[in-house]
Amino acid sequence: MAVRWQLLARNPCDAVTPPKARPREVQVIDETETAWLIDTSQGTRLHLPILMTTCAGLRRGEILAATWGNLDPERGTLRIERATSETKADGVFFKEPKSKRSRTVALPPLLLEALAAHRAGQEKNREMLGSGYIDSDLICCQPDGTVWKPSAFTSAYRALLKRRGLQGPNFHALRHSHASHMLRAGVDLKEVQMRLGHARASFTLNTYAHLLPGQDQEAARRVDALLRKAMDQNRQAKVM
Repeated sequence: MAVRWQLLARNPCDAVTPPKARPREVQVIDETETAWLIDTSQGTRLHLPILMTTCAGLRRGEILAATWGNLDPERGTLRIERATSETKADGVFFKEPKSKRSRTVALPPLLLEALAAHRAGQEKNREMLGSGYIDSDLICCQPDGTVWKPSAFTSAYRALLKRRGLQGPNFHALRHSHASHMLRAGVDLKEVQMRLGHARASFTLNTYAHLLPGQDQEAARRVDALLRKAMDQNRQAKVM
């Protein structure tokens, strides 16, 4: 901008060689570990959020901003239109999703059943608190209906792991685990991208390419088949 305003003749940063970014390999847990975490969270407020990320790949902010109005039980889908965020300056507020656009996520029966049970419990809590309950239409919220702060949610999740004698995984790793489960199940990469709400399929590929099962072996097998076929054709041509 200083160059554009003619305050500088040239940009001194042009001479800088930026460091190369080293992509971090995502942390995941397998299906057995995921099932154990789901079971061990039974009876806690974290059970439903854990299901929402392991079964639907939702981000923490998306879970805490999801509303009953965006849930379609008949179609088994949840519309993701916003996410919660928290800063020291502004506190907790809602913003658009990370991908800058909304998406609709299909929910498996396991999660739909948990949502129905959670809603029934929430209604009982509403009746018990009466006028003290704040109806914000949030699915995952505080007992009085108010928004669940992301920082408080993370603290509660870490406390759950500590009570169970676990060092991890962190909550975001459960979203990565959902992606790895889909890839191992043979779900198309484009569908994985749409389900996770990534803006570009290239980002999904770069993030999870190492999780694609047997891709290297499959590439070697196909190359072998092509070369063998060509070699056989050449041999047949020489005989003729």
